[in-house]
Amino acid sequence: MASSNIKERKTCIEMKGPLFPNNEAHTKMESEDEILNLESEQKIMPKNKSENKPSIELIYSINDKPSWYLCIILALQHYILAFGGIIAVPLILAEPLCVKHDNAVKSQLISTIFFVSGICTILQTTIGTRLPILQGGTFSLITPTLAILSLPQWKCQDSEIAPFNGTEKNFTADPELWQRRMREIQGAVIVASTLQIILGFSGLIGFLLKFIGPLSITPTITLIGLSLFNEAGKKCGTHWGIAAITMLLIGVFSQYLRDIELPLLTYSKGKLKIIKYPVFKLFPVLLGMCLSWLICYILTYFDAISKSPTSYGYAARTDINSDAILNSPWFHVPYPGQWGCPTVSLSSVLGMLSGVLSSTIESVGDYYTCARLSGAPLPPTHALNRGIGMEGIGCILAGIWGTGNGTTSYSQNIAALGITKVGSRTVLQTAGILLIILGLFGKFGAIFITIPEPVIGGMFMIMFGMIAAVGISNLQFVDLNSSRNLFVLGFSLFSGLVIPTWLADNPGVIATGIKEVDQTLTVLLTTHMFVGGFFGCFLDNTIPGSDEERGTSAWYKQMHGDKTNGNKGQSCYDLPFITKYLRKLSWSRYIPFLPTFQMEKN
Repeated sequence: MASSNIKERKTCIEMKGPLFPNNEAHTKMESEDEILNLESEQKIMPKNKSENKPSIELIYSINDKPSWYLCIILALQHYILAFGGIIAVPLILAEPLCVKHDNAVKSQLISTIFFVSGICTILQTTIGTRLPILQGGTFSLITPTLAILSLPQWKCQDSEIAPFNGTEKNFTADPELWQRRMREIQGAVIVASTLQIILGFSGLIGFLLKFIGPLSITPTITLIGLSLFNEAGKKCGTHWGIAAITMLLIGVFSQYLRDIELPLLTYSKGKLKIIKYPVFKLFPVLLGMCLSWLICYILTYFDAISKSPTSYGYAARTDINSDAILNSPWFHVPYPGQWGCPTVSLSSVLGMLSGVLSSTIESVGDYYTCARLSGAPLPPTHALNRGIGMEGIGCILAGIWGTGNGTTSYSQNIAALGITKVGSRTVLQTAGILLIILGLFGKFGAIFITIPEPVIGGMFMIMFGMIAAVGISNLQFVDLNSSRNLFVLGFSLFSGLVIPTWLADNPGVIATGIKEVDQTLTVLLTTHMFVGGFFGCFLDNTIPGSDEERGTSAWYKQMHGDKTNGNKGQSCYDLPFITKYLRKLSWSRYIPFLPTFQMEKN
């Protein structure tokens, strides 16, 4: 791309993932002068143009390698984008694991999930799809996890509940009790994730997608967000004023100020330059939480918030968990089996399968979006298969290390590719290394524990609301004038709310006489996304209706775009070092996850 040929352009980026608070089409006008300034400052020009022209002009495309210092800066940006979704997982799980007031344990959980997310990001970008896509904790597994931990044998005992009298900051949870719960979740994640590995590496994911359309996806993803309303309400209820401020700030930054760019002072060639940077568009959650955190600190400093643990608003104080940073070790190395050997039960595994399937389907759409925004051709079959399989391996690693969760593709980081015009794989690999390094610092993880609960609650309100909205957005492909579709949608959504809620209010009502069957049915039927997704998928595939009416043809076309042209221009998806040797092996054409599979097939 010659500098003289750069023209002012408008970029429209469509986001589908559930974790980015500004999950709608983003538009950004860039003038010729701004692009020229970036090119002259960073001394860069696109190098490897793919034969499938990307939808946006990139500064760095997928195979380009920015300078090391620029990689670190851009990697830090991806880390900041992902931190909200990553830390939300251990903060949600702390209460059902009965470690809500044990700061040391929460710090270890946060460090562990950062560490594992880094490993999985490196594996996905190097061996998996090889797209610049970040991996982190998934909300799809939160709902079945909460259902598992709600079983009578996993509920918190009286001895594990800290007295609310100010001594809870020094509370230490019984390791044997909470680690038994963690091991149960670990085992469920490990075994359930083998399905993802099978679907990916066998190539069966394409067959599965034939039975899944918008009316299956909508209730599944929507109920992930709706089922977590109680978690958001608990934390917001500790101080609705602070929670409202957090929501207001995130909303203002992500919606009202998203097109405003702030001047940023840079240094290049011995000169200081000013460039414009979309701060509010990239970091609305981080800015909103930090400002609310600062407000809480000021109110705490002037004792505007009561010091009495029994008073309303006490949870908004910033000094409640201040000892967590002091007592945390400087370095903490997460290791496999740190909570003990995982345990496996049928009920937990079957419940976790619904979350694994939901995460798998969502990731397929993310791969196509990421390819368009990183300047890569649409991913061939072998790359999709390998990506899903690698996500399954990542979930197993998360289970072995004990994050209490799995991993999935982070859509908010895909959005950043289009905004920054940097689609380099190397940047995301650097981000993975950064996640691993930060996960080794115990005090770093402890910092997040000091975030006041109402600030977290405000973030949850925005985040969970966006998850529900992203699920609903799949209805754009469906004919909503069809009584068939309205029946499928209404019944699946409503049943996904009614049945789990009723069973939660009436524990023990399922009594077949066989303990394992009772536990399995309880976990499945108290998992909102499983109930809604099951009815949506079953009814959509059994009630007569055309592809146009169901929205499957438009949904499939939007997700997959045009057919890929074999192996032409798709070298960016080849496995490093070994692809040239694989081409010499005739049997490799039959392996669905090898680069030669799609090449020989076409």
